[in-house]
Amino acid sequence: MNLRKITPKLLCIFLSFLILNNSKAQNSIDDVGQINAINTAVPFLRIIPDARAGGMGDVGIASSADAGGTYFNNSKLVFAPKKLGINLSYTPWLRNLGITDIYLAHFSGYYQLDKNQVISTSLKFFSLGNITFTDFQGNITGDFRPREMALDVGYARKLGKYYSLGIQLRYIYSNLASGQTVDGVPIKAGNAFGSDITMSYFKPIKLKKMNSQLNVGLAITNLGSKISYSSDALNQDYIPTNAGLGLGYQIFPKEKHEMSVYVDINKLLVPTPDTVDADGDGIFDYKQKSSIAGVFSSLGDAPGGFKEEMREFNYSIGVEYWYDKQFAVRAGYFLENKLKGNRKFFTAGLSAKYSVFGLDFSYLVPTSNQRSPLDNTFRFTLSFNFDKLGKKDKSSESGSEVMPTPVEE
Repeated sequence: MNLRKITPKLLCIFLSFLILNNSKAQNSIDDVGQINAINTAVPFLRIIPDARAGGMGDVGIASSADAGGTYFNNSKLVFAPKKLGINLSYTPWLRNLGITDIYLAHFSGYYQLDKNQVISTSLKFFSLGNITFTDFQGNITGDFRPREMALDVGYARKLGKYYSLGIQLRYIYSNLASGQTVDGVPIKAGNAFGSDITMSYFKPIKLKKMNSQLNVGLAITNLGSKISYSSDALNQDYIPTNAGLGLGYQIFPKEKHEMSVYVDINKLLVPTPDTVDADGDGIFDYKQKSSIAGVFSSLGDAPGGFKEEMREFNYSIGVEYWYDKQFAVRAGYFLENKLKGNRKFFTAGLSAKYSVFGLDFSYLVPTSNQRSPLDNTFRFTLSFNFDKLGKKDKSSESGSEVMPTPVEE
């Protein structure tokens, strides 16, 4: 991508537009209420990298366990049917606008130490292509490749037959315009640290002659420090701390058929924007809270009261069907209030699996006038799952690694 007439200040605004999943940051009045979307730094952390989840409306907190669980809920990995799992995902970005050099790449994997413990890791890399910087007179000052990444390590353990608890630590790096200046302030790369606290409950249920399973997941993600792109200690930005609740129900009616339905409910634990500046320092007061204080205040700080707080929840629902543990079809829907981002879209997905190898596709179709960077875009995930290291996994030659077999009572 080559932008010839963009000043450093406009560049920062443009980059923010590219990576934000929610709507515009400014407030405006319409005939329903006040648009007041919550915006954060490093919103790439909330981009769903996994094509399986992308085909089910972005659900994943309580879906059956696979390597994609490192993003949503690493505690469920102790219930994964295979000892070792690896996912490689690729997500094109803004392809609907003809841009070809912006993308999200994601690696994730887990290894079960024993039947009660699992370790996991993931690396998320977001490239924003190539930018040409100019000064205010339009003179080219150089090229730059803005990029962001997050590196995770996690550990999860069963606390009982059906319960598990997980924790994940994260290093975040964001380099959007280092070496440039905005209003005389040098821009630097941002660094931050985050963590996830996750819980899962996977309970097999016997329904007459049919097996089924109830899944429940809870995840508080990106709980950590704020991030800054300058030396101004007061003007720091929140990372996208999020609380999510997931519910899932899997049915195994016959040997070759598996059906599931999943629901996720999410809310950003970040203060709602306001325009109060009590100390007159030019920085809104809501931005000067600590990250932990921001989490607690986010539960009741919306200017519109309880009604606006409820608008800050978004919802995902997805369904999945496996045939003969080799082929899957998926569909889903994502819903966000129109005053808080207005993201609404349908998704569809397919999977094919043979032996230890699997391939997932997903496709997004928008249903609102709020454009998504993933409009009409395919996402891809390659998966590899093994029972043992260094040996061929004969048990998986006609089996699915993404749908666990219920444990008998």
